[in-house]
Amino acid sequence: MAAAVQTDSGEDEQQGKELPQVPFGPHSVSRLIVGGNPITAGSHLSKLLDLHMHEYFTPDRVMGLLRHCEEKGINTWQSSGPVALDYYRRYRAEGGTIQYIALERDDPKRPDAIRQAVAAGAIGIAHHGEVTDSSFKAGKIDEIRDFLKRVRDAGVQVGLSTHMPAVIEYVEENGWDVDFYMACVYERHRTEAELKQLLGYVPIPVREVYLAEDPPRMCKVLRQTDKTCLAFKILAAGRLCRDPKTVAQAFASTFGDIKPTDAVIVGMYPRFTDQAAENAALTRKYGA
Repeated sequence: MAAAVQTDSGEDEQQGKELPQVPFGPHSVSRLIVGGNPITAGSHLSKLLDLHMHEYFTPDRVMGLLRHCEEKGINTWQSSGPVALDYYRRYRAEGGTIQYIALERDDPKRPDAIRQAVAAGAIGIAHHGEVTDSSFKAGKIDEIRDFLKRVRDAGVQVGLSTHMPAVIEYVEENGWDVDFYMACVYERHRTEAELKQLLGYVPIPVREVYLAEDPPRMCKVLRQTDKTCLAFKILAAGRLCRDPKTVAQAFASTFGDIKPTDAVIVGMYPRFTDQAAENAALTRKYGA
């Protein structure tokens, strides 16, 4: 989620220039991808903010954000679940051309989730990071390979999402058939025991601890793979959005630490400022 503040210039002074893009299989995606969490009211910050996002993002406002992102050079949206797919179908039906990358998982309630995403026009499907990481911790990550094979058979780009550098290292070492990674730069779901061992104490809340040392760890792993990587939560789910300088530092450090062929996913909540323009300007400045 980007800052509810203006950029240094107060406007996107380079709005007429094309946003930098990177290859994504047969496609090309902007180095800035609009994320889905704010749209589906998942702030990862507080229940109160979740409620504010839910109130703000009416279907018409979702359409407006996606249209504005396209105007600013952002050509791809990443999100998950059936509600997001409904929004995407409507957007394309209304003439929008933004691309879609889906985040999905095996769910008995949605056995045809892969088919639905492909039918809606997704150019890639990543296995959901929460499930990826819980499977890895349980020693069952190899079970995910069947899901990835079904994505491959569906004919779109195959992705794996994770919050753990160790997951990417494992997948790379074992030569899995994947095209891209979605990588949270913060390993935010450590258990109480893991935090106690790492820090010597347990912060509150346990499920949403963001450590400044995490992004360098993840970015190091992203530089070591030749696969396209989409780094997300670069603003620590809004925790780095207090002022324009902090936001700019996050964009600068992330683009400086990932490969030139990687991109970032940033959720946007444009209730107070034009975050699409702000983030596009920072991407042009630091991600060119």
